[in-house]
Amino acid sequence: MARQLSRRKFVVYSLAASTLTVAAPLGCDATTAEGAEAADSAPRRPSDVLVTGTDEEMLVLEVTKANKVVVRLPRVEVGQGVTTAVAMMIAEELDARLADVDIPLADARTKGNQFTGGSSSVSSLYGPARELGALARAKLVTAAARRWRLPARTLKTRNTKVVAPDGRSATFGSLTASAARITRPAVSSRPKPASKHRVIGKATTRIDARDIVTGKAVYAGDLTVAGAKPTVVARPPTLGGKAVSVDSRAARAMPGVHAVVEIAGGVAVVADTFHHAFTARDALRITWAPGPLATLSDAAIRSRLRAAVPRLGTPPRGSTQTEAEFEFAFVSHAPMEVLTAVADVRATRAEIWFSSQTPMYARDSIASAVGLPESKVKVHVVRGGGSFGRRLNHDAAIEAALISKAARRPVKLMWSRADDIQHGRMRPASHHRIRASHARGRVVAFTHAMASVTEAFEAQGSSAQGLSAQGTAEGPGQGPAQALVTRAAARAAGPLPSGSGLYNFGRVSGDSGSVELAMPLGAWRSVDSGTMRTAEEIVVDEVARSLGKDPVAFRRTTLRNKAVKAVLDKVADAGHWGRTLPAGHAQGVAVHEEYGSRVACLVEIDAADPENPRVTKVVMAADVGTAVNPRGLEAQLMGAAIDGISTVLRAGLHIDEGAVRESSYADFAYARQRHAPLRFEAHIMPSRREPGGAGELGVPAAAGAVANAYARATGTRPRRFPLDF
Repeated sequence: MARQLSRRKFVVYSLAASTLTVAAPLGCDATTAEGAEAADSAPRRPSDVLVTGTDEEMLVLEVTKANKVVVRLPRVEVGQGVTTAVAMMIAEELDARLADVDIPLADARTKGNQFTGGSSSVSSLYGPARELGALARAKLVTAAARRWRLPARTLKTRNTKVVAPDGRSATFGSLTASAARITRPAVSSRPKPASKHRVIGKATTRIDARDIVTGKAVYAGDLTVAGAKPTVVARPPTLGGKAVSVDSRAARAMPGVHAVVEIAGGVAVVADTFHHAFTARDALRITWAPGPLATLSDAAIRSRLRAAVPRLGTPPRGSTQTEAEFEFAFVSHAPMEVLTAVADVRATRAEIWFSSQTPMYARDSIASAVGLPESKVKVHVVRGGGSFGRRLNHDAAIEAALISKAARRPVKLMWSRADDIQHGRMRPASHHRIRASHARGRVVAFTHAMASVTEAFEAQGSSAQGLSAQGTAEGPGQGPAQALVTRAAARAAGPLPSGSGLYNFGRVSGDSGSVELAMPLGAWRSVDSGTMRTAEEIVVDEVARSLGKDPVAFRRTTLRNKAVKAVLDKVADAGHWGRTLPAGHAQGVAVHEEYGSRVACLVEIDAADPENPRVTKVVMAADVGTAVNPRGLEAQLMGAAIDGISTVLRAGLHIDEGAVRESSYADFAYARQRHAPLRFEAHIMPSRREPGGAGELGVPAAAGAVANAYARATGTRPRRFPLDF
């Protein structure tokens, strides 16, 4: 009886469906969607299901009557090109035109995996997306075969149509209703082998490129939500400072001002326009109590970090030591689009619009902050204009929700550039101590100990900083964002998985310490690898020098992995390693392996004026398995090169008596066009492996190569980054 009921429910849904809809589970073991069971007892692949209106835990594909293929993506687009990559996967398997594939962003769900981070989006979606496309194609072909009374195996698909041998064709949209009723396709629903790929692996312009350059693309700041008024916040001069007294009379009397609201992070002004809001904010008279770090500046933080680095222990007897210590400054994410969130909080429900890499955790945190059940809070995910890890946290969304609740009206909150640089998340400062022990011409032991600033939660509270109160496997009371930061501080313990375990260096070990400070920290590009690998690649160069060996030749003889050697060989050959350069110019090289991928970077630098170095050439080679969109990967590697140039040469944050000194791009000196390399090359290694991670892969290699090039050009040993600190 139970089986009959389940079959009836399935048939009723199939008959009622107006469009073909298929789904693949993401991050769960279920083989069918909720409310839909298999029509018979035959085993089915995870994607062979129909869904009854829910996309929880699912990647869902729908073919509409308008001949569009729509996939609601449980990830966020922040400029990394994930929507284009997924559209390419779907178009490949369906033989659809890329222009006919739409990839809207899914709202926050109640279960499943919506985490965008760790360079995992393409690799985690590659299988499900291709299975969806292949299954949908098989059902559409079967529907056409039944309509035309032809053998399904004789039909072809191209340009979002099914084509018969006699030239007849039918759009997918015209077949979608009948395809929705098919439970057993008459042709194979297996994804194509890599040898038959025509879209995957082809350099492709982003599907949203025209919208971005013409202003059609919609970001949170572009949204028009009924009644939502522009809102800004007056913030304390020091990190964690509090308002002691607020005189808002002048601000409230100004034209266009609707409300002045005190919140934990400062005082908010709600007005008719952002001009009115900023003007009124500047008219507030606020007395601030200093934050908990008001007596602390860079020198003291560096001293405490140095003291927190564990001892390296005793080196092997009879060995010679190459030792070095490195300091890395705090770094802002500084995405081009400032943090913006629209919030409409009512007595019984709330609705929020913003760009989030962790929308499920954001919803839970917002619900807790405004005192509503999670089921009554709806989060709409909006594309973001850059992130680099910043949108893992949801500070602005929580603030917008609290302001909306207090002001009793919808608000559009915008953090200014100064807000985000001076009060937003930042990469932790860290101190590294490395020792390479060598004897008889080879490294016999390698030790890397480090200490990083970690966030003191008891001083600020997780909800105030946009963190989830829900625990994760990484630690109690941590959402994914803070878990990544915690990992950055702890990952040095034991053998270094992203460190010099790349090399045959004998006994590899490490340890870590931390300095807890009440600072808003966040996961920044490559998290821990961006500093750890940079330091290690510098030491690898210095070991080679002490042994009288060329840096590339030394790496070739000591690298463990053939694939890493291959990318190193590629950049050395393409970049003409060892060529003669003028005085004050030099080459540098570094390698990295992470996310199931490998990368090498060769840099040429002009440091004839050591105070104003200029990277003139960058050559990168990457092995990421299948590169779904080589053009997108090249853009990622180019961005990584700029990150390496910036954080090694000039970009960092100073802490002066509890305050961040920098406040805009004018003094947070990220690389400009005049600092970009005159020549950039990216070489994508051919592979038929499934994709690995690529988004953050290139940063450590780029940073290490820039530092090594500068050291060789100037004859110095750089130890503090950025160099101008």
